[in-house]
Amino acid sequence: MAEIVSNSVLPATRESITLVTEDNLRLVGELALPISEKPKATILLLHPNPTGGGMMDSHLFKKAAWRLPALADVAILRWNTRGTTSAAGTSEGEYDQGVSEGLDLKAALKFAQDRGLENIWLVGWSFGTDVTLMHGNVDPVKGAVLFSPPLMWSNEGHLKSWAESRRPLTALVPELDDYLKPPEAKEKFSVVPQCEVVAIPECRHLWVGEKFVRIAWNQALQRIRPDMPELDWTWDGEMTRWNDLLNKSE
Repeated sequence: MAEIVSNSVLPATRESITLVTEDNLRLVGELALPISEKPKATILLLHPNPTGGGMMDSHLFKKAAWRLPALADVAILRWNTRGTTSAAGTSEGEYDQGVSEGLDLKAALKFAQDRGLENIWLVGWSFGTDVTLMHGNVDPVKGAVLFSPPLMWSNEGHLKSWAESRRPLTALVPELDDYLKPPEAKEKFSVVPQCEVVAIPECRHLWVGEKFVRIAWNQALQRIRPDMPELDWTWDGEMTRWNDLLNKSE
């Protein structure tokens, strides 16, 4: 068994996709599927704020796409929200502070359903958590996990709608977060009785370091794949390494 490192890429069926929104914008994205069997869950990834460099390749999310289809038998669907650029390209439209980004999420949900993907969960990070709270409390979403929620664009009304739906919600809040620390998070999320607020010791808003990547996804998978043992982050099989200069694994 080989240990997985920061640029490890495991086998998956990866497809570049285009999402089309109700307002006729084309969004750049990728779907990564397990090779050997039907995915046991589908995770839609809502990235951090593009005005601060957030995109579908933000490190927690690209590592999920590189690893989790093989390790956890899950499908990973990620995309650049309107006006966002990554190595895969630029999505049409303009940044809208989480408002019109709801149409981007709606397009992703339609895409997932059209592909027959099931057990759909949302995982948002930073700005992506606000988009999740504002627009993700809808069928067929089973629940959501929030990494570093700042609660900057969503409001108490959005939180109360999650309380009313009783849809599972977990907030992973870094102890050293720049925007919302665990004590404040517990107070604000108290209006959602089913929301579990988990403090992450020594962690900062950006979850830098392999240690925190593993913590984030172990915590998320406990909710999304509770039937599965915790990952030990090793792999017995083909494994390549991502090369940023070539923008591919080798």
